[in-house]
Amino acid sequence: MTLKTHIGGYQKVTGFGFYSDKVIDHFQNPRNVGKIEDADGVGVAGSESCGDMVQITIKVRDDRIEDVKFKTYGCGAAIAISSIATELIKGEMLEDALQVSNQDVVEALAGLPPVKMHCSLLAEEAIKAAIADYQNRMRNDTR
Repeated sequence: MTLKTHIGGYQKVTGFGFYSDKVIDHFQNPRNVGKIEDADGVGVAGSESCGDMVQITIKVRDDRIEDVKFKTYGCGAAIAISSIATELIKGEMLEDALQVSNQDVVEALAGLPPVKMHCSLLAEEAIKAAIADYQNRMRNDTR
């Protein structure tokens, strides 16, 4: 049985530590879920065999991320992190999106339990991989 205690904007989930209301909200109501079928860039981080995996797909127009979607295999924290990360980069210029760090993601969620900090790296890595994929496609475009 999982016990929850709500304390000043944070929920303690027995055995998992404290989660902010923002983490809980993005886990229960994730934004930008899915996959862009005709994506300009695709980035994957993590490994299904290890536990958590994040895929981010982006649509780019004039060096700006016009749309972004994610699919995540993993825990609630990984889902919340992926959700907030897409909100942080949607509408941003590529160069600005590349500057989004795992710490930016954690701060946007009002913190994470220490045992879940590794999940924030997956979002950063997937964003960078999606943008690198887009840039490689543009260099190799022979149109």
